[in-house]
Amino acid sequence: MEKTFITIGRGLLGLYFLYPGITKIPSYGFMVEYMTLHNIPFVTILLPITILLQVVLGLMLVTGYRIKESAVILAVLTLFINFGMHDFWNQYPNTDAGHELQNFVKNLGIFAGLLVLSASSNVQQWKLFNKSL
Repeated sequence: MEKTFITIGRGLLGLYFLYPGITKIPSYGFMVEYMTLHNIPFVTILLPITILLQVVLGLMLVTGYRIKESAVILAVLTLFINFGMHDFWNQYPNTDAGHELQNFVKNLGIFAGLLVLSASSNVQQWKLFNKSL
Protein backbone atom coordinates (compact mmCIF):
# COMPACT_ATOMS: atom_id res chain seq x y z
CA MET A 1 0.00 0.00 0.00
CA GLU A 2 2.85 2.40 0.84
CA LYS A 3 4.48 1.99 -2.59
CA THR A 4 1.11 2.54 -4.28
CA PHE A 5 0.48 5.76 -2.37
CA ILE A 6 4.00 7.02 -3.09
CA THR A 7 3.52 6.25 -6.79
CA ILE A 8 0.19 8.11 -6.88
CA GLY A 9 1.66 11.06 -4.95
CA ARG A 10 4.71 11.12 -7.22
CA GLY A 11 2.49 11.22 -10.29
CA LEU A 12 0.35 14.01 -8.90
CA LEU A 13 3.41 16.05 -7.91
CA GLY A 14 4.74 15.55 -11.41
CA LEU A 15 1.48 16.83 -12.91
CA TYR A 16 1.61 19.81 -10.55
CA PHE A 17 4.77 20.93 -12.37
CA LEU A 18 4.12 19.56 -15.85
CA TYR A 19 0.83 21.40 -16.42
CA PRO A 20 2.03 24.88 -15.33
CA GLY A 21 5.23 24.41 -17.31
CA ILE A 22 3.24 23.71 -20.46
CA THR A 23 0.76 26.56 -19.85
CA LYS A 24 3.61 29.06 -19.47
CA ILE A 25 4.45 28.58 -23.15
CA PRO A 26 1.29 30.12 -24.69
CA SER A 27 1.17 32.75 -21.92
CA TYR A 28 4.87 33.57 -22.23
CA GLY A 29 4.34 37.33 -22.61
CA PHE A 30 2.11 37.47 -19.55
CA MET A 31 4.66 35.50 -17.53
CA VAL A 32 7.43 37.91 -18.56
CA GLU A 33 5.30 40.84 -17.37
CA TYR A 34 4.35 39.06 -14.14
CA MET A 35 7.93 38.15 -13.31
CA THR A 36 9.07 41.69 -14.15
CA LEU A 37 6.36 43.09 -11.86
CA HIS A 38 7.83 40.97 -9.05
CA ASN A 39 11.33 42.29 -9.78
CA ILE A 40 12.69 38.93 -10.88
CA PRO A 41 16.10 39.49 -12.52
CA PHE A 42 17.14 37.89 -15.82
CA VAL A 43 13.55 37.05 -16.81
CA THR A 44 14.54 36.22 -20.39
CA ILE A 45 16.90 33.55 -19.05
CA LEU A 46 15.00 32.33 -15.98
CA LEU A 47 11.58 31.87 -17.60
CA PRO A 48 12.76 29.42 -20.29
CA ILE A 49 14.79 27.54 -17.66
CA THR A 50 11.73 27.36 -15.40
CA ILE A 51 9.55 26.06 -18.23
CA LEU A 52 12.15 23.46 -19.17
CA LEU A 53 12.62 22.30 -15.57
CA GLN A 54 8.89 22.11 -14.88
CA VAL A 55 8.11 20.16 -18.04
CA VAL A 56 11.08 17.81 -18.07
CA LEU A 57 11.28 17.13 -14.33
CA GLY A 58 7.49 16.94 -14.04
CA LEU A 59 7.52 14.25 -16.75
CA MET A 60 10.34 12.48 -14.95
CA LEU A 61 8.28 12.33 -11.76
CA VAL A 62 5.22 11.10 -13.65
CA THR A 63 7.17 8.38 -15.43
CA GLY A 64 9.27 7.44 -12.41
CA TYR A 65 12.68 8.22 -13.87
CA ARG A 66 15.36 9.65 -11.52
CA ILE A 67 12.71 10.55 -8.96
CA LYS A 68 14.92 11.61 -6.08
CA GLU A 69 17.06 13.94 -8.17
CA SER A 70 14.01 15.43 -9.87
CA ALA A 71 12.27 15.97 -6.54
CA VAL A 72 15.26 17.78 -5.03
CA ILE A 73 15.65 20.09 -8.04
CA LEU A 74 11.92 20.85 -8.08
CA ALA A 75 12.01 21.50 -4.33
CA VAL A 76 14.71 24.15 -4.85
CA LEU A 77 12.79 25.62 -7.80
CA THR A 78 9.65 25.76 -5.66
CA LEU A 79 11.46 27.77 -3.00
CA PHE A 80 12.79 30.22 -5.57
CA ILE A 81 9.33 30.63 -7.10
CA ASN A 82 7.75 30.94 -3.69
CA PHE A 83 9.98 33.72 -2.41
CA GLY A 84 10.17 35.49 -5.77
CA MET A 85 6.64 35.26 -7.09
CA HIS A 86 4.41 34.73 -4.06
CA ASP A 87 5.94 37.46 -1.92
CA PHE A 88 2.75 38.36 -0.08
CA TRP A 89 4.66 40.82 2.14
CA ASN A 90 5.07 43.16 -0.87
CA GLN A 91 2.25 45.06 -2.54
CA TYR A 92 1.74 44.96 -6.30
CA PRO A 93 -1.00 46.42 -8.48
CA ASN A 94 -3.95 44.07 -9.04
CA THR A 95 -2.47 41.49 -6.66
CA ASP A 96 -4.28 40.14 -3.60
CA ALA A 97 -1.89 39.63 -0.67
CA GLY A 98 -4.23 37.05 0.87
CA HIS A 99 -4.19 34.99 -2.30
CA GLU A 100 -0.40 35.23 -2.50
CA LEU A 101 -0.14 34.11 1.15
CA GLN A 102 -2.35 31.12 0.31
CA ASN A 103 -0.10 30.25 -2.67
CA PHE A 104 3.00 30.70 -0.50
CA VAL A 105 1.74 28.28 2.16
CA LYS A 106 0.48 25.82 -0.48
CA ASN A 107 3.91 25.82 -2.11
CA LEU A 108 5.53 25.09 1.26
CA GLY A 109 3.34 21.97 1.35
CA ILE A 110 4.48 21.04 -2.16
CA PHE A 111 8.08 21.68 -1.08
CA ALA A 112 7.56 19.37 1.91
CA GLY A 113 6.09 16.65 -0.31
CA LEU A 114 9.07 16.87 -2.66
CA LEU A 115 11.48 16.56 0.28
CA VAL A 116 9.63 13.50 1.57
CA LEU A 117 9.64 11.97 -1.92
CA SER A 118 13.36 12.63 -2.35
CA ALA A 119 14.10 10.97 1.01
CA SER A 120 11.77 7.98 0.64
CA SER A 121 13.31 4.56 0.27
CA ASN A 122 10.14 3.12 -1.31
CA VAL A 123 10.03 5.07 -4.57
CA GLN A 124 9.52 2.92 -7.65
CA GLN A 125 12.16 4.17 -10.07
CA TRP A 126 12.98 2.75 -13.44
CA LYS A 127 16.48 2.90 -14.74
CA LEU A 128 17.41 3.38 -18.35
CA PHE A 129 18.80 0.20 -19.86
CA ASN A 130 17.37 -1.89 -17.03
CA LYS A 131 14.92 -4.61 -18.03
CA SER A 132 13.06 -4.55 -14.69
CA LEU A 133 10.75 -1.56 -14.91
